Amino acid sequence: MLKSQHVSQEESMSVKIGVAPGQWSWTDGDRTFFRFAQECEELGWDSIWLTDRLVSEKPILEPVAAMAAIAATTKTLKFGSSVLIPSLRNPVVLAKQLATVDFLSGGRLLPAIGLGSEDLREYESAGIRKKDRAARTDEGIRVMRRLWTENNVTHHGHFYKMTNITIEPKPLFQPFLPIWIGGRTEYAQRRVARLGDGWIASTVTPKEIANGIKNIGLYLEEEGRSIEEDHYGVILGTYAAKSHEDAIDMIYTYTNRVREDIPLANYTLAGTPEQILEMIEEYRLAGISKFILRLACRETESLDQLAWLAETIAKPINLAN
Repeated sequence: MLKSQHVSQEESMSVKIGVAPGQWSWTDGDRTFFRFAQECEELGWDSIWLTDRLVSEKPILEPVAAMAAIAATTKTLKFGSSVLIPSLRNPVVLAKQLATVDFLSGGRLLPAIGLGSEDLREYESAGIRKKDRAARTDEGIRVMRRLWTENNVTHHGHFYKMTNITIEPKPLFQPFLPIWIGGRTEYAQRRVARLGDGWIASTVTPKEIANGIKNIGLYLEEEGRSIEEDHYGVILGTYAAKSHEDAIDMIYTYTNRVREDIPLANYTLAGTPEQILEMIEEYRLAGISKFILRLACRETESLDQLAWLAETIAKPINLAN
C-alpha cells in the first residue's frame, strides 16, 4: 500500500510494521497476553516488541521469558525487545537464552538492545554500577556475538571472564543474531557504528532520523564497517481516531515517553489512518524501513486498535513488501 503510492530510491527497502503493547495490567493474566500475541499473528502484523524494565511499579513482563512464551503459541509472528538491557544480565546466560529462543522459534527472534532507564534502583538491584552500563553493554555485545559464532571461547575482559566455553545450540539465524542498538543520542549512534547491525530509535522526528542516519554513515566509515540500508527502525507512540486532536489527547494520557523540547505530535502517529500513513511516509523518506507502533490506549481498547491499525496500516504494507 505504502510503496504503491510512493516510488523513490528506497524502493528496494523492505518496509515492515510491527507493534508494541502498552503498559497494561493484562487483567486476565496469560489469556489476555496470549490472545494479544495471537491476534497480532492472525491480523498480519510483522512482529511484536516488548519493553524491558527490571524494576517497575507497572506490570512489565520480563522480555526473554515473554518472547519464549510467544514462540510457543505462535507460528510465524516475529518478536523482539524494545529494548533489552544487557548490562543487567550476564552475557553468557543471555547469549544462551536468546540462542535457545531463536532455535526453538525457528529463527523468529529480533534482539534490540540499549542502555536502559535512568532509574538508579534498577542497576543497584542487579548489583552493578549505573556508570558502568555503557562499558558493560559494549563488552557484553562482543561476548555474545563470539558465543554465537565460535566454539571454545576465551575472554578475559574488564567485567566478564570465561575460559574455553561453548554454548549450544547456536542461533538458527546465521551467521549470528543481528543486534540492533536503541537510543537517539550521539553515543548510541556511535555504538551502532562500532558494534550494531541496525539502529532503532524512539520518540524522534523524521528530521532527527535523517540526521541520525547521516551521522551513523559517517561513523561507520570511521570504523570501517557497514550495515544494511534497511536496518533502520523507529518506535512511535500510536493511536488511531477520527481526528488528530482526539488521538493526541489519548497518546498523551497513555504514554510515558513525552519530550519537553518538542510537541508530542512531532514524534507520534496520531489521527486517522490516512494521517498515520502520511507520517509513516515522512519517516520512510528519512530512511526508516522498520516501524514499531506502540499502542497508546486503554487495555480494554487494545484489540480494537490492534485490528483497526492492522487493517488500514500494518497488513497492507507488510503484504506489499
